[in-house]
Amino acid sequence: MKRRDPQSGRMPYHQAGTGEGTSHGMCLLKKNSGGLEVHGTICGREYGRKLFQRKVYRKSRSGTGMEERIMSRILIIEDEEAIADLEKDYLELSGFEVQIQHQGDEGLKAALSEKFDLIVLDLMLPGMDGFEICKRIREDKNIPIIMVSAKKDDIDKIRGLGLGADDYMTKPFSPSELVARVKAHMARYDRLVGSNQKNNDIIEIRGIRIDKTARRVIVDGEEKAFTGKEFDLLTFLAEHPNHVYTKEELFREIWDMDSIGDIATVTVHIKKIREKIEYDSAKPQYIETIWGVGYRFKV
Repeated sequence: MKRRDPQSGRMPYHQAGTGEGTSHGMCLLKKNSGGLEVHGTICGREYGRKLFQRKVYRKSRSGTGMEERIMSRILIIEDEEAIADLEKDYLELSGFEVQIQHQGDEGLKAALSEKFDLIVLDLMLPGMDGFEICKRIREDKNIPIIMVSAKKDDIDKIRGLGLGADDYMTKPFSPSELVARVKAHMARYDRLVGSNQKNNDIIEIRGIRIDKTARRVIVDGEEKAFTGKEFDLLTFLAEHPNHVYTKEELFREIWDMDSIGDIATVTVHIKKIREKIEYDSAKPQYIETIWGVGYRFKV
């Protein structure tokens, strides 16, 4: 008879069954594209639980219909097949795409060569241990890593977290708890990544798009190559539309030198910029020459 752990009340993995029931449930869910409700009796108590596999949809880019959302990908590096399959089944029930690697070195190869959103990493692995894998992954990627191990000593937890793991779970644990932690870490990672993303500083004027952050210039949908000073001069004029600047002022602003220098370089750069952004550089529509004064960017 299978016994529960007297302290945690959980079924240890080696007593928790083969996972075939969950696998059959997954097949039913996929076949019927719906939900599965299970009922049973434990120690005279009836229980019921609903398992769902929900498909999430978003509008297609073309706007012609709906397409299935790309699922988040999780890599499980675990040498015990029964445990790995059980974790996979629970994660797939929650809508994740899961890949399993049983060898440490193969797991590291997959983690570095493919795109995953989170990694569940066992410590005791053939080929390479989890500590070394975590260290190598952290040298290249910042995705969440959840370590799982039968090792309960604090020294192992401290070492794992010190190498860059985001969480440490001690076996045996509830697969439902693993799913909850996976969701929590992915949500936090998404928030952190989102908060660090900054929109590029863009200037758009009549068919010209100047990306100050990427230092790119798009003219009527076509990217044009600009030198550093050409880009700086165009950007400065575009940021101050309809303002007339003398050659001396532009030379001082862009070249950061006293205007006693050769201001003819301003004229040369204006000519090159016009050749790249104007339909007819002889009849400029953007950068006008104000005779006897200087130049202005007309809007």
